[in-house]
Amino acid sequence: MTHSLFDLTGRTALVTGSTRGIGKAIAMAYAEAGANVVISSRKADACDAVADEINALEGGRATPIAANISEDADIDRLVSETEKQVGAVDILVCNAAVNPYMGPFLDTPDDAFDKTIAVNIRSNMRLCRAVVPGMQARRDGAIVIISSIAAFKGSRNLGIYAVTKAADTQIVRNLATAYGRDNIRVNGIAPAVVKTKFASALYEDPEREKAIARSYSLKRLGEPDDIAGAALYFGSRAGAWTTGQTLIVDGGWSIEENV
Repeated sequence: MTHSLFDLTGRTALVTGSTRGIGKAIAMAYAEAGANVVISSRKADACDAVADEINALEGGRATPIAANISEDADIDRLVSETEKQVGAVDILVCNAAVNPYMGPFLDTPDDAFDKTIAVNIRSNMRLCRAVVPGMQARRDGAIVIISSIAAFKGSRNLGIYAVTKAADTQIVRNLATAYGRDNIRVNGIAPAVVKTKFASALYEDPEREKAIARSYSLKRLGEPDDIAGAALYFGSRAGAWTTGQTLIVDGGWSIEENV
């Protein structure tokens, strides 16, 4: 039984990049809390599979709507189809992101720069622009943007990705300031290394994984469910008086001494 503070019964949650990893874990957590969840990523078959998985659970309610959020028209269609098939968006989770280039910021190829900006920043702005008017009309809504621990420290090799994730933390603050009067809460989550396919290059070498884990207070890498719990807090009544924050969920990495 879900505690009433975390109950999402009757709420519509749109989660981008929700066919695997962190996005899927958030979608599953929301569905278990009673939400009507829209599963979205580029590939329709992947969306269908995750929606079927959720709908097979007792009380599960999921609708697959494929979209490529690097395309403005697809973003607009995603929101309009969500409203048509499921209802107005009560909770938006901007999780989908790309990292096509790893290396020093100034060496970023132009095409990688443009793609990372388009997906990690522009799409979030456009998604928020599409759902905020409805939230204003209802005087209620929650937006969660998945950032990264890379937003808070300099990085030699995460370059443009870290820049975009830092920008996401400012989007959170700007929107929280602008729309708090409408009872719209906007928050972010900044994970460290979570064991997903997206981050696999950072831990696929077992020795490197051990080294990373040693740098965390909890001595392990994150799991997708570790992030889903924070997203459930921000999307539910439990987080009703929290806005403009980006919560670092990093197993204690950021508080460890650099010896």
